[in-house]
Amino acid sequence: MALDREHVLRSAAALLTRKSTATMDEVAKAAGISRATLHRHFAGRDALVRALEALGIAECEAALTRARLDEGPASDAVRRLVREIRPAAGLLAFLYGENQLWETEADPGWSRIDARIGTVFVRGQQSGEFRIDLSPVWLTEALYGLIASCAWAAQDGRVAPKDFTHMIVELLLGGALRREES
Repeated sequence: MALDREHVLRSAAALLTRKSTATMDEVAKAAGISRATLHRHFAGRDALVRALEALGIAECEAALTRARLDEGPASDAVRRLVREIRPAAGLLAFLYGENQLWETEADPGWSRIDARIGTVFVRGQQSGEFRIDLSPVWLTEALYGLIASCAWAAQDGRVAPKDFTHMIVELLLGGALRREES
């Protein structure tokens, strides 16, 4: 029977998000495979984390493409992005909090993702849709934080997964939208 690599990675991300100190034995158990099988495919935790990172980058880039970030108002692009990224939210929540990824030189995929998301916020600022006192870098980081927080809360059953997009978009855009001065 062939190993379902994506299942193993998603199981690992779900476990490691809840328990960052989980052992490789625990990761194997969560994935429903033996420790030996896990080690044949991932030599250690570093290899596993790097594989999770590659999957996360690929899924983010695909979500950004599906979200058609260049179309329509920037706020609509943000809504589409959050909706499209939801299936990868658990994986992103793990990666967002994984210090090991940021202790060495970051994968250039993260820079591409940051740039694509930042461009939406710049476009929204230039059109007068978003506040200009909040930098696009900060808005991008805030979006990542909200995605991770909502994924963790949904995973723990503290919020309904169906509300994922609404909760994130309303909180982010509620603070980012430019208001008419009275």
